[in-house]
Amino acid sequence: MRKNKSTATNIVSSQNEHKSLHYRKIANIMTPKVITIDPESTLHEAAQLMGEKHIGSLIVMKYETPVGIITEGDLLNVVNKGILLERELISSGPSIRNERVANVMSFPLVKICVLFHLKDAARMMIEKRIQRLGVCDSGNLVGIITTSDMVGSLPQVPETMKPWFEVDHFMSKQVITADEGTLLENVARIMAEKHIGSVIVTSQGEPMGIFTERDLLTNFLAKDKSLMEEVGNVCSNPLITAPIGISIHEAAEIMVGKHIRRLPITKDDKLVGVLSARDLLEAYAK
Repeated sequence: MRKNKSTATNIVSSQNEHKSLHYRKIANIMTPKVITIDPESTLHEAAQLMGEKHIGSLIVMKYETPVGIITEGDLLNVVNKGILLERELISSGPSIRNERVANVMSFPLVKICVLFHLKDAARMMIEKRIQRLGVCDSGNLVGIITTSDMVGSLPQVPETMKPWFEVDHFMSKQVITADEGTLLENVARIMAEKHIGSVIVTSQGEPMGIFTERDLLTNFLAKDKSLMEEVGNVCSNPLITAPIGISIHEAAEIMVGKHIRRLPITKDDKLVGVLSARDLLEAYAK
């Protein structure tokens, strides 16, 4: 009986290790279906496609070759420069309907081999300060891997369960807020100037929700809606938070379960930081 029990334990341990290894491989985490766009397409077309597919980036292809990437962050920067959704020209800048993807995209596309592991991808993203990597096999683009893809796998990775991996050490302690009456045009400018992907929306000084660059892209840029709207009317609420002191593993589970990429952290019911998908990757990369 002891021998059988030991054998059963070894089998379970082996199965768990196999499952863990599965989640360490880029090939098992990446998105194989890559959504692409032509460099001569307009930013308006890019925004519509991203909004329709509910994604934050498009690979830019020319002559069947990936030449760059355009992201929701790139579009946010364009908005901040005054290229708005209106059909007429704004000051001396072109409208978003006329500006070409080629003029805004980031290039070259940073790529990683499909044979590499999850930690390699995490370290490359942190080093390059990017949130997406093209995945290649023998020089051919076969997929894309994003911070969201990787965060989805982190609850299965043993390294995140280490007790000293608490959110306190990795979260951003700078919490950027905007009153519920702030216009979206100003919120977009704040996010671009601060290089952040979200703001916490407050009502009478108390946090009530969150507005992200994905909200801006999907609900406004992609639908030709004016940015002269108060953020309190369109933010996501109620605000999902977690207490300080929880582990990276627990935070990853919350973010995956709630389908969010940013988790505000509280202490004594007061906001003290925000944990992002990128922060999770930084913790895992170490």
